[in-house]
Amino acid sequence: MTFKRQNPHVRDGEAAGRLAERTLAFVNIPSVSRSEAEAMAYVRAELPLEPIWSSDDVLFATSERRHERPLVLLAGHLDTVPAQDNLPGRIADGAVFGLGASDMKGGLAVMLELADWTLSGERELELGFLFFTREELPAEESPVPAFLDSCPQAREAALVIVLEPTDNELHVGCVGNLSAQLTFRGVSAHSARPWTGENAIHKAAAALAPLAELEPLDVEVDGLVFREVVSAVAIEGGIADNVVPDRCVARLNYRYAPGRSREQAEARVRKLAGEAELEILGNSPPAHVVVDRPLVTRLREAGGFAVQPKQAWTPVAQFAEAGLDAVNLGPGATRFAHRADEQVEIDALVRTYEALRKFASAPGSV
Repeated sequence: MTFKRQNPHVRDGEAAGRLAERTLAFVNIPSVSRSEAEAMAYVRAELPLEPIWSSDDVLFATSERRHERPLVLLAGHLDTVPAQDNLPGRIADGAVFGLGASDMKGGLAVMLELADWTLSGERELELGFLFFTREELPAEESPVPAFLDSCPQAREAALVIVLEPTDNELHVGCVGNLSAQLTFRGVSAHSARPWTGENAIHKAAAALAPLAELEPLDVEVDGLVFREVVSAVAIEGGIADNVVPDRCVARLNYRYAPGRSREQAEARVRKLAGEAELEILGNSPPAHVVVDRPLVTRLREAGGFAVQPKQAWTPVAQFAEAGLDAVNLGPGATRFAHRADEQVEIDALVRTYEALRKFASAPGSV
């Protein structure tokens, strides 16, 4: 399959134009989760480096390694959420519009542009490039953990930068993400004589009501405040208007701060569940905070980036679980992620690209 750079709206030779062109090309390749093959083929065609690891779900390459130079891994996912009448993309008003522009095809464009730069740029850091699939699905479907288990070169990274949308702020750490199912049991009866049974929906309502009164729990880690929150996100019960239900199922979502273990998070949810039957559906741990690392300080200073806690779960947690330091930094605007009017500003693409180039460069070479 042959890909051609196709954007007629910009001039060649300018970083802004190249980045806009790459972003639009990515946007115009549909890559909803589990259908990323064409986007991966585009990356293979455009990446100027020989892959170290290549599969249907993961492509990993590095600049020419000199082992005295630290390796920084740039990582990004190819998939998007389903389209909302926002394909094909377009360039207008200083931005690239279209499905995935913010989350995170703008970040992917920056990665490819930096890969081109590594062929001639004077670097003090080595750069690695990791492209992967299925990030917008439950974490259990991600190919990243298995890749990290199998690729020792990737585990040599001194820092991982995930180019998720962050509004060009440095988002460190991330909260854990636990999903649980609560099952409430009752006794069915005729709804005209409910006292002869036990209403499982009523039991669920009584048990869940205190959750509405729970205040967010602020947890400070290295000067950054993460908010622990528990939410009921779904409920189902009942079979007919004339039957008192004997079963009601609710789902909870718990976001928990760095420093709390998987086991501690599950223990808190079990306490909240009371007498209900509890099943843990998924539990992705948080990422540790790395704001004080020398490379993170260097990155922050290279772009003049503000530092914020990541009040969400992102793949930085998977890198952290593998023992790697990881942060989020990307050109996309979080307010436009997953929206029908999804977009990324071209100036934001340039800012991320220039900051990362400065970050990796030898002093005085930029």
